[in-house]
Amino acid sequence: MGRWICCLCSRVADPLMLLLVLALGCNPSRAATASPSVPHVKPSYSFGRTFLGLDKCNACIGTSICKKFFKEEIRFDTWLSSHLKLPPSSLLSYSGNYTDDAKSWRLVDITRLTSKYQHDRADKRICTSLLKTKTCSLERALRRTQRFQKWLRAKRLTPDLVQGLSSPMLRCPSQRLLDRIVRRYAEVPDAGSIYMDHLTDRDKLRLLYTLAVNSHPILLQIFPDVEGWPFPRYLGSCGRLVVSASTRPLRDFFGAAPEVAADLALQLLAVLRSMGTNDLNYFFYFTHVDAGTFGVFSNGHLFIRDASTLGIIDKEEGSQLIDGQQEYKDIFSCLTVDCQSPLVSCDSIREKHSLVMVCQELLPKLLTGKFLPPVQERIDAFLQRCARGLGDDRGVNEAIAELAEILKPLRSCDSRFAYRYPDCRYNDKY
Repeated sequence: MGRWICCLCSRVADPLMLLLVLALGCNPSRAATASPSVPHVKPSYSFGRTFLGLDKCNACIGTSICKKFFKEEIRFDTWLSSHLKLPPSSLLSYSGNYTDDAKSWRLVDITRLTSKYQHDRADKRICTSLLKTKTCSLERALRRTQRFQKWLRAKRLTPDLVQGLSSPMLRCPSQRLLDRIVRRYAEVPDAGSIYMDHLTDRDKLRLLYTLAVNSHPILLQIFPDVEGWPFPRYLGSCGRLVVSASTRPLRDFFGAAPEVAADLALQLLAVLRSMGTNDLNYFFYFTHVDAGTFGVFSNGHLFIRDASTLGIIDKEEGSQLIDGQQEYKDIFSCLTVDCQSPLVSCDSIREKHSLVMVCQELLPKLLTGKFLPPVQERIDAFLQRCARGLGDDRGVNEAIAELAEILKPLRSCDSRFAYRYPDCRYNDKY
């Protein structure tokens, strides 16, 4: 072939043909090795079922968003680097990017319900407790339990099916709350029914497992942000990873400017007020708060970032479990906590419970040393009184209103607070 091209170089008369031949060149070895261009192969982001936790399904959260991972429409921040390496699987949460059109991306949080170490420990506990082996099929082991067999036979999720689970959300369950869980469970096609007929055996195990390990994703599903609830949007799950809208933890704002601190404190008080007074007549309370419990969106709006420590009391129906029934324990009660841990009595929860915890743990870190002496002294005096339990007969709403009146004049109206700007320029409530 190369020899033929060289001969053609000397004989061709057509100027266009001559240019083509010269472009190819008269080097026999070069002509002999010429080949069609190969399409560029996009580098593959390789992560196995183990990283996602899919190898543990159906003892997992769900699979509703797995396609997004495999189509690279969800990317971890480290995937944007040249090395294309996944982050360590030992982390509890990751910052990621999410897209619907491959053009515009938005930040998301990718989290585990508990640490990988705790997950592995729980998996080992299932095998050793139920099958007396070090390793086993988690699904096969859990399907043999008395609790799950009752779930398989049940047409409706009732309080006896969740008794003894460690989730604060289920310590004082009402039938109305449980019906809401089934009706709004987002890992299955929406049937809008309170009956579990549309849940397969696999779906029931995933729902039970999620409730046993950490009810955070369930709360995001049944009280969605689009209805005004103070939670980030639930986007889906894959294996043992949950994807939700991204927020920065409140700890990042402890050193914020005074007007930002005052704004966040006011939002925090508003969230606490809504937890006790809402249209559905549910009373939400915290069993624990820390600097990661609350988060702030990029527009300055504050939300509950971690709902795992939220308990719910139905003020309309009340609890349908007596305290004696709460003591029921099985393997599902012990997946992430010590089985000997005492359960909090429903009757022991007071309305001021969450406000006192916030006054002890969060508001001092947000507000101390931020303002001029007269105002700062009033804030400090309130926080000290609140941290001791308020100590008077006033209700929670009155106490919240007292601190809110001090803080309202301290916040500003500008573009840093996009969630309420420019509305604050034309609305007296700001």
